[in-house]
Amino acid sequence: METNTLVTNDEITTMDIKKPIASPPLLNKMMVLFMGAMVLANISGFMYGPLLPLYLTSLNASVVQVGIFFTLSKIIPLALQILGGWMSDNLGRLRSIAMGSVAGAVSFVGLILAPTWHWVLLGEGLGSICRSLVAPSYPAFIAEHSTEENRARVYGITETVFMVVNVIGPPLGGWLVDNYGFRFMLVVAAALYLVATFIRIGMARTAARSTEANPQRLSMESLRTNLGTMFGLLAAGGLVTWILVTDGVRDIAYEMSFTLTPLYLNDIGKMSVQQIGWMESVFGIFMMITTTPAGWLADKKGERLGILTGFVLQFASLLLFTHVTTLWGFMASWALLGVSVGLMSPAYNSLISKAVPEKVRGTAMGLFQSSLGFVSLPAPMIGAQLWDKVNPQFPFNLTAWVALLITLPIWKKFKLPANGNNHQSEEK
Repeated sequence: METNTLVTNDEITTMDIKKPIASPPLLNKMMVLFMGAMVLANISGFMYGPLLPLYLTSLNASVVQVGIFFTLSKIIPLALQILGGWMSDNLGRLRSIAMGSVAGAVSFVGLILAPTWHWVLLGEGLGSICRSLVAPSYPAFIAEHSTEENRARVYGITETVFMVVNVIGPPLGGWLVDNYGFRFMLVVAAALYLVATFIRIGMARTAARSTEANPQRLSMESLRTNLGTMFGLLAAGGLVTWILVTDGVRDIAYEMSFTLTPLYLNDIGKMSVQQIGWMESVFGIFMMITTTPAGWLADKKGERLGILTGFVLQFASLLLFTHVTTLWGFMASWALLGVSVGLMSPAYNSLISKAVPEKVRGTAMGLFQSSLGFVSLPAPMIGAQLWDKVNPQFPFNLTAWVALLITLPIWKKFKLPANGNNHQSEEK
């Protein structure tokens, strides 16, 4: 027998009404402050970094000597990147970043007071200590404040925010150089970096009372354990191995040409320092436009698609770069390069963070960067020699073809396992 149940108005008001649960924001308050300090520090770095070859030539360095400088400046990070990542794993991400920032602030003294290009190496040496502590901690910190389901999107958003430095830093640096000279520009950059350093120290002090309240003791045993885990993954012949191999080849090709870009634009493109700064800004704008949708694409379709597409676009952008002679032509090539890097960056970071265990993420980032730096160590000198002995376009054309050829192993090997165990490769 069917019965009807009557529900009174009073009963309706007391019934639980299910409301949709709002999704937490991809960037929490700590991440917003973290990215704010990161942007401020790197606006400072990007004010002078892209223009550093021109600063060296203003101190009477030749093109070949510029290549030697960038080769020598990479030696210190080779020794420190792994240690920086290991310290990050044990002491905490924010502690390591704060320690590195203090070294970065001091490095500006060497840059500002250098009487010759040789002395700039002193400032870059201290800057290398900074980068060795900050660089492994940055992607590891972001990975720990995201999930595997949204990680590429978080990387995409943070990369979009970060690329503000490319939009603001180089044109601001170029304008200051054109109007007031290199040293005044470096003083302004140092002041910005000092503010970022104070913010990072404050964040580290706060974390020391909460998330990083119990740092692990630094010991040779923990270093051996972390390195043993990483070398085991590298020797397995799987995904981690192929990320290292392809990234190493890419880094060699990039270092042969991109360190010479300001000289090429100045000598061949007949650009002013400020126009060269605007080139970097165009790159940053188009990378900003790309990184957030690229992160969504990587989360939905997998990281490999964005990485492959990025390399193909890099090939096209570099070929265009060597075949144009006007300001608008160079800007078009750099806009295309910005899109290509924007597609690749969140996908690469997401893939690496999933391919290695969480407890060694800092060590992994440091080991990757050290290994890449080691194999590409002579690349700036080689690029400078190719410029001098063949022609200025040759290093850029060589980099373009390497970018295209590297898509073959990426297509075959860049796959996460389907069984959910991301720390072992499905392909041997």
